[in-house]
Amino acid sequence: MVRGAFIQEQGFGRMEPEMQALFDELRARGVPVESFSAKRLARSQLPLARGLLVAGDVPTVLGALKQLGIEPPETRDYPPSLTGLLHRRVWSSTVRQLTADVLHGSGPPVFAKPHGRRKRFTGHVFSSAEDLLWLERASASTPILCSEVVQWLSEYRVFVVKGAVVGLRHYAGDASLRVDEAVVASAVQALASAGEGTAGYAVDFGVLDSGQTALIEWNDGFSLGAYGLERGPYTELTLARWCELTHAG
Repeated sequence: MVRGAFIQEQGFGRMEPEMQALFDELRARGVPVESFSAKRLARSQLPLARGLLVAGDVPTVLGALKQLGIEPPETRDYPPSLTGLLHRRVWSSTVRQLTADVLHGSGPPVFAKPHGRRKRFTGHVFSSAEDLLWLERASASTPILCSEVVQWLSEYRVFVVKGAVVGLRHYAGDASLRVDEAVVASAVQALASAGEGTAGYAVDFGVLDSGQTALIEWNDGFSLGAYGLERGPYTELTLARWCELTHAG
């Protein structure tokens, strides 16, 4: 357990729903909690320590880790142990190569998103020159992840704390189409066996038009969208991952 927490606010006391949930839950548990702005963190005005949680958006959390002298964790959108659950081809490329492929009309449409946490553009299906407008903020050398275009009928987020599923929340598509929970449980076990599951994380699964339950992507356990997960398990997940990252507790 942490001895205190800093929770990011957006200004004028406004917080993202996830941050408000953390703030309220920690305060209810008797943990000293203080809100802060990204500007205060950037100016090194927070008394950071490994036993103090810092929660906020991705740049903020990574900035706090840097000030603590901790290397940022690697990103693993598609963990190797779950490759068999992709049910589509996935490969690494660059904005330069994607642009050339689209302009030359070589091949079918592809879904592409930035590789890593520097989100120069949001994931998008690229099929024509007009789609290249999505890449205006990205340099030609930007690494990306590409995949075959598939049809998702329903999408869910699975929340995991120390190898145990603590929540399953639908966030897109037809809520009546549920993912195969046996596949989900097997995936969580595979991540643990391969050493690819962190102390707290979320992994997104969806139902394809083929009826298969497939991996959408893995998400590290900080700055997560809660999609309505109760504040108790969301807080436990966030704390577990922060303590693991900072070797605290």
